[in-house]
Amino acid sequence: QVQLVESGGGLVQPGESLRLSCVASGRFFVISAMAWYRQAPGKQREAVAVITSGGVINYAESVKGRFTISKDNAKNTVYLQMNNTKPEDTAVYYCNAVMTATSRPYPSHYWGQGTQVTVSS
Repeated sequence: QVQLVESGGGLVQPGESLRLSCVASGRFFVISAMAWYRQAPGKQREAVAVITSGGVINYAESVKGRFTISKDNAKNTVYLQMNNTKPEDTAVYYCNAVMTATSRPYPSHYWGQGTQVTVSS
C-alpha cells in the first residue's frame, strides 16, 4: 500500500514563508512525478507545481517566482517552498504522485490527505 503524508502547513502572515513536505512510503517501484495541488473553499482543485523524475519543473502562473518545488529522491520526499505568501494562497494543499506500485503495476495517481495553509494578517 502506498501512502503520501504531507506536513508543514499552518498560519502565516502575508509576505512570510512556509515549507511543505510530502513523504511517499509503501511498496512501489518508481515515482514518475510528484506535484502539489491546492483547493480553496468554493473553488476547484488546481495544480500548483510539478516535478518529474527527470527534474522537469512547471509552476502555475500565480506562484511563479514565489514558490519553489524540489525533491529528495533518497527520501522519496517532495517539498514546496512558499515565499512572499499572499492571502489568495490560502487553501488545502495536496501532495500528488504518479507512481508504479507493487499492488498496481502501472503508473497511477496517488494523493495525500492535505494540509491547510492560511495566509492572513
